[in-house]
Amino acid sequence: MILTQTMQTPAGPLSLLVHDDVLVGAGFTADPEELHLRLAPELRALPLRPVGDVGKAAQAVRDYLDGDLAALDAIAARQHGSERRQRLLAALRAVPAGTVVTYAELAERAGMPRSAARAAGGACAGNLVAPFVPCHRVVPATGGVGSYYYGPEVKRWLLRHEGVPV
Repeated sequence: MILTQTMQTPAGPLSLLVHDDVLVGAGFTADPEELHLRLAPELRALPLRPVGDVGKAAQAVRDYLDGDLAALDAIAARQHGSERRQRLLAALRAVPAGTVVTYAELAERAGMPRSAARAAGGACAGNLVAPFVPCHRVVPATGGVGSYYYGPEVKRWLLRHEGVPV
């Protein structure tokens, strides 16, 4: 069973999906099923159970919104994917709040050549635990905030909240 909770945030509704005390889905949507459909097949096979509070992940969101920008870092999260994708997600998770990197820089941090910037973009696009894996901290080298699965306004809000001028 996957426990779900949808929280109201200044950036919009944030749904959290937790399985065995590990965050397996998070995103700015009021519909946890939207995230559920994107999970790995073995997790999609599990039913969703809405609860009032999913525990540590929800508390981390509250702490983050209250100004503890490192609170999301302490939450165990799991996503499916190749070894290459896992390296990109780990490098992404290591980008500290209040900073941004380009897609090419993210690829370099994951130990991949600069030509892997497209793969870095794909890892961000497929990120299933935003903002815990902070794909909002990746911006195009050409400037601006770039795209974000949940929309540029959500990305701008997150970056401003973390003190990044946008």
